[in-house]
Amino acid sequence: MSSTPAPRPLSVAELDLDAPDGPVLGFRPAPGGPAVVPGDVYALVRLRGRPAATVVGTVAEGEDPAEVLAALARRRLSETAAAPRTDAERRAERPASAGREDGRTAPCVDGRADGRADGRAPAGTPAAPRTSVVVATRERPEQLARALDSLLAQDHPDFELIVVDNAPRTSDTHELVTRAYTDRVRYVREDTPGLATAHNTGLAAAEGAVVAFTDDDVIADPHWLTALTEPFAADPGLGCVTGLILPARLRTPAQILLESHGGFAKGFAPRVYDPAHPPADEPLFPFTAGSFGSGANMAFRAAALRQAGGFDPATGTGTAAKGGDDLYAFVAVLSAGFRLRYTSQALVWHHHRDTWQDLRNQAYGYGAGLTAYLTATLVRSPRLLPALLTRLPRGLAHARTITARRGDEDGGGDGVPGEHGTQQHPWPRSLSRLERRGMLYGPIGYAKARSAARAAARGQARRGKGATAR
Repeated sequence: MSSTPAPRPLSVAELDLDAPDGPVLGFRPAPGGPAVVPGDVYALVRLRGRPAATVVGTVAEGEDPAEVLAALARRRLSETAAAPRTDAERRAERPASAGREDGRTAPCVDGRADGRADGRAPAGTPAAPRTSVVVATRERPEQLARALDSLLAQDHPDFELIVVDNAPRTSDTHELVTRAYTDRVRYVREDTPGLATAHNTGLAAAEGAVVAFTDDDVIADPHWLTALTEPFAADPGLGCVTGLILPARLRTPAQILLESHGGFAKGFAPRVYDPAHPPADEPLFPFTAGSFGSGANMAFRAAALRQAGGFDPATGTGTAAKGGDDLYAFVAVLSAGFRLRYTSQALVWHHHRDTWQDLRNQAYGYGAGLTAYLTATLVRSPRLLPALLTRLPRGLAHARTITARRGDEDGGGDGVPGEHGTQQHPWPRSLSRLERRGMLYGPIGYAKARSAARAAARGQARRGKGATAR
């Protein structure tokens, strides 16, 4: 790493307030985490249980961490209330009965705007639909068990849980699911490596009207699945919903550096992305898929995802493409005419990778996955090429403006360790170089993965014919 001093570990906690300027209702460590100790603390701020913001503060020996962080939270919430809305945020705040020119129901109102202090759906909101939750995993039974325990504790009224064991080398995952979670979790094996292939296998096995996907290294908030799936009942034109991802631990320099420069979080404002009304503040829409959400916290209307062709099997972790499977699916569903909603009420806690080498691999994989997904999108939907070329000049100018603005920021209390874009925890140039190298490699990786996927499909077809002949 650089000569910059390594960031100090942070405690991770949850702070619940009665109102933006109200008293503290509760304070506790993040799920499964150690007790909060004096020093730097990263806290999720809830308003009567509803995720609303994050803050970072320093708690001295003898101070009450809840009161220290509550003072920061009240100031943060007042700043948030005064911030201007983007096009996507304003669209998310329309009432569900507003009506649309295309005849589809308007998006439902997110918990932030519906007047309910606890973020739950208001009276009369349609019930969350029958849902299948798919967790793809490979040789991580201890992490998987932690994730499954949180998923089985969901308050959603009607869901099934499917584990897809992807290219297993041992029987550990099979034994965990069939012995410890008998009759509560369905086990499916997929021998072809690759996250997209595993997700397609889960999609094929799913019985729900909605299919939710998360990873084996998360802990899901008890209300996660309900918040992620209720919007589908209110908006027939909705194809995808994504949610909030926060760090479960911030103990190592790699974890802190990743979260300081964006992590997986997409903020707390509800947003709706509608292909019929492209947001003016995203000139490259819908190719700005990274702003829509992440694969550890996403759900699709099953029919919409199947109509869009599912995930591209030549993308994702476990293939030569390194990633991009979630980004591809977001754009595919939007390109099919469906809307996408982001809601911070659907929360999972993610265990970031621990080591510097993990972060290096992640930086390269992000770059590769970005250009791999764009390649996949244009290869499978060449009709989108003119739209991309048309948007590219404005998109590049917009990106330069955003980059320049971040470089001038002085912190301002964004609620992230080190603050986005500041030099407190500077992003090493070596990681930027790795990300750019990954971007150059992405199309090559996709071509390799696509060739491998075709070979695997031919092999399966031959085995199927042989079995039929016997």
